[in-house]
Amino acid sequence: MDAPLDPPEVVEVDSEIVACEGEAGALGHPRVFLNMEGKGQIDCPYCDRRFVLRAAAKASGGH
Repeated sequence: MDAPLDPPEVVEVDSEIVACEGEAGALGHPRVFLNMEGKGQIDCPYCDRRFVLRAAAKASGGH
């Protein structure tokens, strides 16, 4: 049984809604907007970059 792979990069953010277009700028992927929907984290479906809501952002309710 293979162990699950870690995401290539973890990015801490202050908002539940984030935009990702990969790491390579124009050579990345199409810009996508991702909504954590209260889960505290989300992975980009293109590059697997993981966005994690900072603890301070959780405490303030995202305001």
